[in-house]
Amino acid sequence: MAPSRHDAATPDPVDGAGRVAVVLLSGGLDSAVTLAWMRASGFHCAALSFDYGQRHRVELECAARVARSLGIVDHRVVPVDLRTFGGSALTADIAVPKDRDVVSAHDIPVTYVPARNTIFLAMALGLAEVLEARDLALGVNALDYSGYPDCRPEFVQAFERLANRATKAGVEAIAAGTKGFRIHAPLLHLSKTEIIGLGARLGVDFGLTSSCYDPGVDGAPCGRCDSCQLRAHGFAEAGLRDARAG
Repeated sequence: MAPSRHDAATPDPVDGAGRVAVVLLSGGLDSAVTLAWMRASGFHCAALSFDYGQRHRVELECAARVARSLGIVDHRVVPVDLRTFGGSALTADIAVPKDRDVVSAHDIPVTYVPARNTIFLAMALGLAEVLEARDLALGVNALDYSGYPDCRPEFVQAFERLANRATKAGVEAIAAGTKGFRIHAPLLHLSKTEIIGLGARLGVDFGLTSSCYDPGVDGAPCGRCDSCQLRAHGFAEAGLRDARAG
């Protein structure tokens, strides 16, 4: 299903025209919708996931399922043990906050993983150079999110500038007056409700995804962390049933 220009909750159309794109795929709801959006826009997608010692490693199983469901042949999982640094409830022995009022909260919670998106995008950039791809995508969102600084428009814009100045491919493109790297963040200005609606129109199977920061040993969502609450609120507002409920 091709994205529609006339849907207010649909990002501006992008013509992938058969180009290769590297897409960050966590196994969560947002990254699944981003991958589906890039495919619907005509890109040949290489999906990149990270085993970074995260508490919610069930998302890696979900990432594999999402990639298969969307017909992605090139899905790579890279080990980067961010537990070496810690500093986050997702990578250290720190309790995941529960039952917070995520609507009115403005602080950066302890589930923030220091420099995570910077690290992941840097590695995606390296893969893109090898694949001769000039498009990268990630599912960051600046509306319904937990206040992370690496999910904001300023971060995306800054990294795109860096990509075109810190790589051989970017420097050569600038010198030749051609297009260099572009960072796509199609969900950046959408609410969680709008993201879920977009995913539904793109045929995303949300039952394959996991959003929970503190799942049980069986992968079941806790239903109480920030991410679970945002997801539940989004599905309720969209009037859709969440097959995973978390």
